[in-house]
Amino acid sequence: MTVVNPKLIIYLVAFAAFLGPFTQTIYAPILPEIQSDFRTSQFLVNMSISIFTIVLAVMQIVYGPLTDRKGRRKVLLPGIALYILASIGCAYSDSIHQLLVFRAIQAAGIAAGSVVATTVIGDLFEGKLRGRAMGTFQMLVALGPVAGPVIGGFVGGRFGYQGIFVVLAAAGVLMFAANFRYLRETKPEGGAGDSFQIRDFLSILVHPTGSAVILLGFIQYYTFYNFLVFLPDILDRYYKLSAEGKGMVFLPLSLMLVAGSFLGGRLQERVDARKGLIATSFFNVMAIVLFVFVSKFSLALLVAGIFLFGLFFGLSLPVQTTLLTEPFLRQRATAIGVYNFFRYMGMAAGPLIGSFLYRWGEIPLLFGFAAAAFAGIVLFARRQLLTAGHLSVSSSGK
Repeated sequence: MTVVNPKLIIYLVAFAAFLGPFTQTIYAPILPEIQSDFRTSQFLVNMSISIFTIVLAVMQIVYGPLTDRKGRRKVLLPGIALYILASIGCAYSDSIHQLLVFRAIQAAGIAAGSVVATTVIGDLFEGKLRGRAMGTFQMLVALGPVAGPVIGGFVGGRFGYQGIFVVLAAAGVLMFAANFRYLRETKPEGGAGDSFQIRDFLSILVHPTGSAVILLGFIQYYTFYNFLVFLPDILDRYYKLSAEGKGMVFLPLSLMLVAGSFLGGRLQERVDARKGLIATSFFNVMAIVLFVFVSKFSLALLVAGIFLFGLFFGLSLPVQTTLLTEPFLRQRATAIGVYNFFRYMGMAAGPLIGSFLYRWGEIPLLFGFAAAAFAGIVLFARRQLLTAGHLSVSSSGK
């Protein structure tokens, strides 16, 4: 097989991972039009996004062990093919129930992207180069939920929801062709065997690095989705902003998430990854606390709070995946799958738990709870990562 520049592979597999969150949110701007076209309820239309997220999460713990056992190409390419077929099915659905079925299949296909992409980068790069590669990867993936509604609004406004899914199918075809042509198998020799046992999951969850990174990923996405879901109401209630104004407030959060993800990869070249992760997570907590105290009184300080949250959130993301790919050579994809599963569960838990907290105590209870839980996890993660560092030093000294 032709030898390909590893940097090109980063972009190829990152695009596969990008399509997951991109597809999740791309038609959010035209949900009312879909409801009207199908003559259905708002609940069922919203379910087309929820079911995508649920399937995307569950498939992470399916594709992880499968990728460790069967290989990266053998999982990614069939997953993309399934995504293409499901996207075409979504485009030609003539009822909301058909759309729900094809959205579930679409998620089942593209879920392979995030697992395989991170695993391939872990296979191809080591040390500081791995951190830099993860930064580039996380930056591109972070663009998914940001670019989705923008492109979806443009395409959907001109070609309807069918046009959106045709665009996704076309993107899938291009992605399949590029990965088929250039992605070689990167599974290490002597990788995981053919059988899978539940202790493979447990070994990741109890490992000091695994437990620290997975819990941090969960609480960060829990808090992030609190911002996404409840910030519009806060801005409306206290500042009476227009829809356009609310969108502009989200812009710093999105831009800092993308920029932070890029810079986080470079940061690992200068700062120990474990110390960097704890530091950025600590400042994440401080940004939430700032938001709690100022959000009702100053729009400028409110924006500063979410600006800082987005920055430190982004800085930590490539560090998390870099650390997680180091200790699990034979179970690298399984570890990434478990991590992704808990991140997606954080996305789902944020709006669900947050709805009760916001109703009972508004901003102080909603984000105060997030800050307290986040702080507790940071303290736990610090202890776990220090333990992992000692274990790493001990094993390297043998």
